[in-house]
Amino acid sequence: MPQSPFLPRRLRLSLGVAVVASMAASLPAQAATTLRIMHFLPAMSNAQQQVIEPWCEDLEAQSEGELRCQIYPSMQLGGTPAQLADTVRNGVVDIAWTALGYSAGRFPRSEAMELPFVLPSGGVEASRIAWQFSQEHAAEDFEDYKVLAVHSDGGSVLHTRETPIRNLESMSGQRLRSPTRMASRIIDEMGASAVSMPPAQIADTLAKGVIDGATAGWEVVPPTKLNEVTFYHTENADDQATATVTVLALLMNQRSYDRLPDEAREVLDSLSGEVLSERFGSAWDAAISDARSSIEADPAHTIITLDDAAWQEMNSATRGIATEWMDNSDDGIDRRALAEALAAMVDEQVPDLRLKASDQ
Repeated sequence: MPQSPFLPRRLRLSLGVAVVASMAASLPAQAATTLRIMHFLPAMSNAQQQVIEPWCEDLEAQSEGELRCQIYPSMQLGGTPAQLADTVRNGVVDIAWTALGYSAGRFPRSEAMELPFVLPSGGVEASRIAWQFSQEHAAEDFEDYKVLAVHSDGGSVLHTRETPIRNLESMSGQRLRSPTRMASRIIDEMGASAVSMPPAQIADTLAKGVIDGATAGWEVVPPTKLNEVTFYHTENADDQATATVTVLALLMNQRSYDRLPDEAREVLDSLSGEVLSERFGSAWDAAISDARSSIEADPAHTIITLDDAAWQEMNSATRGIATEWMDNSDDGIDRRALAEALAAMVDEQVPDLRLKASDQ
């Protein structure tokens, strides 16, 4: 009997399964979502090394590889720090770590946190307040973003090259770098001259004698090499509110967030918000302690802590800034209510803060 030209049905089915399996094996695995993150400090900065990179590792692990990060430090994709808020809003990157005050006028309600002598210095306490205030009273500032974290830079410290700042009088005539519009006003009201510039330019500008010092948190000293060009460092006491803070935020493009698979969004949410804000705060407290201890151990440097009389002088000199800000009703914003709500948070969460603007 001649052999049938057709294969048995069972064999045909087996071959078909094998072909499909072979094709599936040759296809690429489902592509992971790569989150492009840009910020304004070097790759070795505290923000990237101690927070952003470990956070990205947690994202990847908990999402089982669905979420990955590509970090661009030092504005590697172009633009200036002042443009970071627009860069992420427009989708050039998925996430940006930026200072809210760099984009003057963009986050008007959040400016309450920069008012003179309101917030405590340090990382965790002030960052906890910053996150709560941003969610409960300044949410309209962030309507164009998915907010992943809001935190404090630890509070302002005056770093000067030749003149020790011990009181209001010693501020006179000093040209000091300022990080934000509010900080510039505070510096000017104290009798010095504010010069705005991003952290990366501070050391070089100081070395050239263009400025005499800088307002910057302790944490920013090592990555910007500020300790190589300034030798006097004036801070407030632990129970004195700091002159101002730079409020920082990790902002995500809303469309990038919405495009994530449900499971990936759940992972991102679980690692962000209050928990990430406090994670920044903890990293800042550790970096502040390390930077300050290193400076204190160096005989070429002098750390000055304001006494109560000097603190009162500086606070009194800047009260007009807060009054003017609270009386401003532009865009229908009740700024006085914002300032009062913030003061109430500080009273509740930091009862040991002895000297603060709300008591004056």
